[in-house]
Amino acid sequence: MNKWMDLADKVLEGRGISNEEALSILDCPDDDVLLLMHASFKIRKRYYGKKVKLNMIMNAKSGLCPENCGYCSQSSISSAPVNTYRMVDKDTLLAGAKRAYDLNVGTYCIVASGRGPSNKEVDHVVEAVKEIKDTYGLKVCACLGILKPEQASRLKEAGVDRYNHNINTSANNHANITTSHTYDDRVNTVEMVKESGMSPCSGVIVGMRETRQDVVDMANSLKAIDADSIPINYLHAIDGTPLEGVKELNPLYCLKVLALFRFINPTKEIRISGGREVNLRSLQPMGLYAANSVFVGDYLTTAGQEETDDYKMLRDLGFEVETVDEMNSSLV
Repeated sequence: MNKWMDLADKVLEGRGISNEEALSILDCPDDDVLLLMHASFKIRKRYYGKKVKLNMIMNAKSGLCPENCGYCSQSSISSAPVNTYRMVDKDTLLAGAKRAYDLNVGTYCIVASGRGPSNKEVDHVVEAVKEIKDTYGLKVCACLGILKPEQASRLKEAGVDRYNHNINTSANNHANITTSHTYDDRVNTVEMVKESGMSPCSGVIVGMRETRQDVVDMANSLKAIDADSIPINYLHAIDGTPLEGVKELNPLYCLKVLALFRFINPTKEIRISGGREVNLRSLQPMGLYAANSVFVGDYLTTAGQEETDDYKMLRDLGFEVETVDEMNSSLV
């Protein structure tokens, strides 16, 4: 018998997996990874069929961040050379939305560096989002940092569908990654997003010297938070950051992580995100047997692969891109 398929059946019956079972996924023998991904796909297919959601990032404000996150080239303690600029103008935000629309990307993500937005920055995003929704009908996700309740309400009223604020790592590992804000600061922002009526998006970065138990704790924390969308980032260590030179990951382990998150969060959007190109490498297509969503194009300060390669990958897998209209029919 395939124990992974038995575990998938357990999940599909509505029963959660134990901590021991979760750890066993991360410790799956490499020779059994195909069986594990087959079981993951059984869960993924139940809730998402063969559809893939596409997301695209607009780096709307770069660098100039006072936080000390150890993975980030934009942080106050990073010496990495990055472009720094204040919030881009509305025309630039609209041009990014048009590019997303032309590429049949369903979710357009407006991302800004910093601890949190000023009210003036929120005003700027609100104005742009209203025009983006009217012109292109895209689902809009904002990622602007720690919000105040009235800012969350304004974004919701303007038409922002989803707000991203990653927990990034486990509560246990958080202080090893940053001390300029707390783990609870991040969780509280996600809870505020939920209260505003926006769909909560929160994910992780794997490969930051965390333990296997930390990874399981991350997946369970996001289940408890009830995040609708879960981006799985893999550390792309950047020279000039405290995590420079850290390379703990290999492609097969990255697949196991995606499987774990699918088993623990079976109904949620699991998105393969930053670092997939350098960590999953040639196994990127296999990741979509667990995940049902992917970023296309570039990330914040690192390059992604060509969009044409992503579309070829999806066609070769026999998967279908979820259209903008289909995306608009569901908040998840």
